Amino acid sequence: QVQLVESGGGLVQAGGSLRLSCAASGRTFSSYRMGWFRQVPGKERALVASIAWSDGSTYYTDSVKGRFTISRDNAKNTVYLQMNSLSAEDTAVYYCAARGLVSASYNYWGQGTQVTVSS
Repeated sequence: QVQLVESGGGLVQAGGSLRLSCAASGRTFSSYRMGWFRQVPGKERALVASIAWSDGSTYYTDSVKGRFTISRDNAKNTVYLQMNSLSAEDTAVYYCAARGLVSASYNYWGQGTQVTVSS
């Protein structure tokens, strides 16, 4: 059974940094792509960044380019999201998710972790 467990959320002042972690278990993820999504009340969940477990290729949505970095540690089966220069607009629940490389949608999700940026 696939499990994705996020950690690292919390309260931070604007301009500060946080690092989110997503520990993955339950299968081999070498043929998967891992994503970080975020959601604010009243809005749809949106993809923030993603990384292919196999070759480390990354994607970032425009609003986080240059501020957020997604990475993975194969030995620990963990994906990270380093978030710098945070602003109030980054406040959201952040979710880790996984999809097969040939799958169109993410089908495994974590429980989410709250990130609150105070201005």
